[in-house]
Amino acid sequence: MKIITDERCTGYGQRGHPERPERVSRTLSRLREQTELPILWTEPSGPAAEEIILRAHTPGVLARLEIAEDIDEDTPWYENIGTYARASAGASLDALQAARQGETVFSLMRPPGHHALRERSMGFCFLNNVAIAALEATATGSKRVAVFDFDVHHGNGTENILLNQRGIEFFSVQQFPGYPFTGGENAGHNCFNYPVLPGAPRETYRATLTRALDDLRSFRPDLVAVSAGFDAYVRDPVVSGVLQVEDFYWLGQNLRALGVPMFSLLEGGYSRDLPELILAYLKGIEGK
Repeated sequence: MKIITDERCTGYGQRGHPERPERVSRTLSRLREQTELPILWTEPSGPAAEEIILRAHTPGVLARLEIAEDIDEDTPWYENIGTYARASAGASLDALQAARQGETVFSLMRPPGHHALRERSMGFCFLNNVAIAALEATATGSKRVAVFDFDVHHGNGTENILLNQRGIEFFSVQQFPGYPFTGGENAGHNCFNYPVLPGAPRETYRATLTRALDDLRSFRPDLVAVSAGFDAYVRDPVVSGVLQVEDFYWLGQNLRALGVPMFSLLEGGYSRDLPELILAYLKGIEGK
């Protein structure tokens, strides 16, 4: 298992904000102390190039990162946030390359990305890492790219950017209705949503994930990019989720069973148990 991370991504934060530095720092500590899973640690090779970012975003999104004003109440501006966001996007491109080389890889970086729209940052997200990587994949030879998002919140930014993009299909399982109040139905010819009602039992959530994975398999992708959000967990403080630790292991197993190159990027997940959830997922991917 390769993990791409850079502890400098913990260098920004705001007191009381759920997308906090400890999400990464505590996970790093847990993964370094465990002995069940061999890990190859690596840092991002560098920030994503502007021309690659601009496949997914307008120039105004990049310019806005340099303006010292909060974007919205969920997405405050931080000093040097443009640097942090470009580094996180760069790690997603490194993860893409590692997957193409046959490695199992997880990008443990922040900020996350799946809410960032083509024309606007939002929802804790500044640049859409998974969309940037998916578009780079198709631009550099991949013919059938699947993006799978199991964050409890709909990847509205990913859908917005990838809508009707040739060679890419988006599969998203999320609680609906709920933030960001999208994802209740399919969009275009390539964005498939699998809404789960708030309060639905765990068995229903698992069955919905299974249906999405079955449809993804039918697409016959040559590459899978995963927006790995862990906030559907039963003890997540942001959303009333239902999944247990073992469900994230099960997700990893099922993604491994697809048998195609795959990389995963950290999205949401705000409980103190996040390190255990990520470890379970990684063990599932590795078949441990």
